[in-house]
Amino acid sequence: MPIRVNLDGILSRRGMTLSELSERVGITLANLSILKTGKARAVRFSTLDAICRALDCQPGDLLEWVDGEPDPARNDPLE
Repeated sequence: MPIRVNLDGILSRRGMTLSELSERVGITLANLSILKTGKARAVRFSTLDAICRALDCQPGDLLEWVDGEPDPARNDPLE
């Protein structure tokens, strides 16, 4: 997938664990782990807002588009 999630780096720079972030934003550790590993298929703006508030960052700090092959799991007729 051409969207990279940079949650690990931000957590490291903030000295925060995924468990701490989970407690602060009220999102399960399992769901944050799915997001962190790039396996999430979508993210709600409210979730992104909560994470950005807790980490004092911008959405662009968390998400990065990388040029590459489209995700073969997607069945998008526009691709």
